[in-house]
Amino acid sequence: MNPITVLRLPFTRSVGWKELQQRRPSIPLLAWAIVFPMSLLPPVLLYYAGTHYGDAFVAGFADREWRFITTILFLAELLTFFVMGWLIHAVVNSSRQLRIDYQDAYLLAALAPLPLWSSAIVLLIPSLLLNALAVLVALGISIGLVYHGLQALCQRQDEDVETMAATYTIMAAGVLAWGLLMAIVWAY
Repeated sequence: MNPITVLRLPFTRSVGWKELQQRRPSIPLLAWAIVFPMSLLPPVLLYYAGTHYGDAFVAGFADREWRFITTILFLAELLTFFVMGWLIHAVVNSSRQLRIDYQDAYLLAALAPLPLWSSAIVLLIPSLLLNALAVLVALGISIGLVYHGLQALCQRQDEDVETMAATYTIMAAGVLAWGLLMAIVWAY
């Protein structure tokens, strides 16, 4: 799959999704090839920002236990992948019009957080406003990935209202999980 196709995934249901679905990557392959390396990015860059920028980034940022925080964050991200795959499967299959198998649910769970994980690159710049903006843009792109991914991967009867409702539920749970991860960071 070429990079242009990958970049179009959050914006269309017709390009790239069927090709990904036909490849049928196993859940362990998704975990090892996508989730594990990409979920390392936020903790590593957060550790860098916390130890190099300290209070210049946010007041009280330098006094935190960054090794502990980033380790917990990394483990929580890995756990979130498995929970979100199960949640996507459960939410979609509780609908009357939509159906998704576990393989496709976990494919979507692996792809949806990619923009959020990638937005951690902005932590190399010590600007809280820029980092907040990057996370908001990444969240919007993640929502697009979930919505168009559900449109493409579900066996459905052309029910966009059901797809929107499932997307809302999945993203609400995802934002709640992300909020809990951020609470861990700020609590310690």
